[in-house]
Amino acid sequence: QVQLVESGGGLVQPGGSLRLSCAASGSSFRIYNMGWYRQAPGKQRELVASISNIDTTNYATSVKGRFTISRDNGKRTVYLQMNSLKPEDTAVYYCNAAYGGYDYWGQGTQVTVSS
Repeated sequence: QVQLVESGGGLVQPGGSLRLSCAASGSSFRIYNMGWYRQAPGKQRELVASISNIDTTNYATSVKGRFTISRDNGKRTVYLQMNSLKPEDTAVYYCNAAYGGYDYWGQGTQVTVSS
């Protein structure tokens, strides 16, 4: 069992930056493949970035070059550094942990990009 708690969301102006954090409880954090997803109003949830348990990363085309995902296994935390934010990045951002058929989600954190 893994519990995930996201933090770091908020209101930011276009061009600004935010860093999201996802803290995991439970053991064996290092075996999980971690991901950040987002869901905007009226849209389906989409993958933003992922990092595997061997640190392979993957990004949605829309965020490549602007967002960076990383993990600290010692702190059981995964991060999403978001730079050059755009209004279309506005969404609820969710953390996901997946391994061996098990799939866990956090409660989400709101990111709003607006002037």
